[in-house]
Amino acid sequence: MDELLLKLEALLWHRGIKSLHPGLQLLIRFVRFVYAIIRDVITTTLTLRAMGLVYITILSIVPLLALSFSALKGFGIHRTRIEPALRSLLAPLGEKGVELTDQLIGFVDNVQGGLLAGVGLVLLIYTTVSMIKKIEDSLNHIWRVDAARSFVQRFGEYLSVVLVGPLLMVTAVGLIATIGSNALVDRLLQIGPFGATAVMIGKMMPYLLVSLMFSLLYWFIPNTRVRVGSALIGGLTGGVLWATCGMLFATFVVTSTRNVTIYASFAIVIIALMWLYISWLILLVGAQASFYFQNPDYIRTGYRQLNIGNQMREEIALSIMMLVADSFRKGGKALTTNVIGGKLRVPGMLVGLVTRRLIATGLLEMGGRGQLIPARDPGSINLREIVQAVRTRNAEDVFRGGKWPANVSGVLAEMEALVGPRLDNTSLYDLLDEEAA
Repeated sequence: MDELLLKLEALLWHRGIKSLHPGLQLLIRFVRFVYAIIRDVITTTLTLRAMGLVYITILSIVPLLALSFSALKGFGIHRTRIEPALRSLLAPLGEKGVELTDQLIGFVDNVQGGLLAGVGLVLLIYTTVSMIKKIEDSLNHIWRVDAARSFVQRFGEYLSVVLVGPLLMVTAVGLIATIGSNALVDRLLQIGPFGATAVMIGKMMPYLLVSLMFSLLYWFIPNTRVRVGSALIGGLTGGVLWATCGMLFATFVVTSTRNVTIYASFAIVIIALMWLYISWLILLVGAQASFYFQNPDYIRTGYRQLNIGNQMREEIALSIMMLVADSFRKGGKALTTNVIGGKLRVPGMLVGLVTRRLIATGLLEMGGRGQLIPARDPGSINLREIVQAVRTRNAEDVFRGGKWPANVSGVLAEMEALVGPRLDNTSLYDLLDEEAA
């Protein structure tokens, strides 16, 4: 498999492609984009993460719906709006989807007001937050984000998604229904072209809403800055895949009556688990599309281990500290590893490797959303500290031993003596001033 992938990449990234017609180059870029997503599905842990999300969904689906519906139950619209939406999400299951929807709504209706208090409320909130945290961990993995949200951020932002998200979705569905029942709209629908277009849009509306929901998840859940355009590309990819796989899965359910007879009453459980797995995998694939659209430099490397020499580590370390110090001195917005990687034209994974060593040695600190700030006054940080942070061993290293011959230590000492004065007498701000001059 690895040899085949290497041959495909050698073909897709051949030097001669730059001399082709711009239209062909654009087509090849699209093929690279699709290739990277398929390669990651086959060779990485995306499928295992989708299975993990299926497991946490089984545990959390009823508490999640109970909390979401509790915000809508007072308005009496949890059945009139949410139930049809749930039916459309489970439509590929056919008659089993209708049965499963009725059962889920029945479970939610059984949640009495007394349960949403005390220990019961705590358990509902815990299981709901656990589910969304699992989704965030998976999306952070795709976006190469090491730092998750703090507990306070997680609690507030997750609950806002659970309580406000369904209300926004219901409002959008209600507005669409209101527009559809307007007298002026009715007259426009009677005109041939407008009517045909409206019918087509009406059929596509459930898929558009799914794409919008995916886009909002890609934009909000990862603990990093996701551009709106990238989130929309991911949402569109996920929506198209969801619609296509939904039709194929519905056909499979209809034609697998024999298996349904064999499994009897367990059929609904098995079919629901299969559709849950496909849905979560589609969500993760859409996130991959969103990430690669925003970070095209990763398309070829994917999740492979990147090895670099000491010189590049030192160059990246000095560059990170200069950019962070410059932003700090100017009072600008704190930078993240992804932003710095874009400025340096270096994959964020490499920036993250070096950043962790700078944090471990007390030169940088990381905020709740991955913002990098100096751990102390940049004017007091000299270049030797930065170079030593990535060159020498520190507390985060697994192995810190070793006994070297005396002449090796002597050579290293001579090298340090040659560059030592320059490194010791130059601070970060001095380096910035030199660059400006």
